[in-house]
Amino acid sequence: MEFSDSFLPTANSVGMSSMVTYFFLIFAAYAFLGNVIFCWLGKSSVAPEHRTSRYFTAIIAAVAGISYMLIAHFYHEMLRELAHTTDPIKRDELLRTSYNAIGQLRYIDWSITTPLLLLKAVSMLKIQPNQAKNSIFWLLFADLFMVFTGYIGEQQLTANGHIMVGDKLIWGAISTLGYIIIPVILWNLWKRFKDTVQPEERTAYKWLALSTVTTWGVYPIGYILTTINGFNLNYIHISFSIFDVINKVGAGAVVYLAAKKILEKRVAEDATMNTHMVD
Repeated sequence: MEFSDSFLPTANSVGMSSMVTYFFLIFAAYAFLGNVIFCWLGKSSVAPEHRTSRYFTAIIAAVAGISYMLIAHFYHEMLRELAHTTDPIKRDELLRTSYNAIGQLRYIDWSITTPLLLLKAVSMLKIQPNQAKNSIFWLLFADLFMVFTGYIGEQQLTANGHIMVGDKLIWGAISTLGYIIIPVILWNLWKRFKDTVQPEERTAYKWLALSTVTTWGVYPIGYILTTINGFNLNYIHISFSIFDVINKVGAGAVVYLAAKKILEKRVAEDATMNTHMVD
């Protein structure tokens, strides 16, 4: 529906899958905005040694929120054009080519947010920089290698915007090398440092590390699905939006709950000690 020079999409003009996609893009942007506010308001409710992880969470949420506002904006502009396109073939073509253009914004987001997610996981083991600097360097290198080569793979397009399947899959295979290295390094760090931290920190680290081989797995699956001719790419937009919220807001919640519990336990212990002090 158009109001003067403004446009709001509706299912009758752009289709139901496009409307559901638009919903989840806006939902993700709001979720990240809310997470930034929550990080700011709750920064004093966690153990002091874990306040840096709250800053990581806030930066991750801010970058992701801005990215999703941009993604939603460009998707909205695509829907404006889609609403005025009646030829089914041209509509499918617009949806497919727009995905390749809009999707690259996610990779720029991931190049900032995924290294911070990994640093947030490592912070749960309270590793000093000089204790595992080589492991942390290769962890971040593998992550950036994975994201950047995946980005190059997404750009394997013909002059008219169609995916060059073979080239894209080759770059996807190269990107997978980085993806495989990440959990291996996280596992080695776990073995080295798990006995030096509290149970809450161990649990949080396990959840964050496991996410790299579970909820992160949706992204390579989506990458492969884009090469299937006729597949509705809106489903990938929807899945990526949902899992971005799970991986970023969810990771922040895991760390927050662990750090909050540590602080509460520490305060309770201090109160007990003060109660039993003899003047």
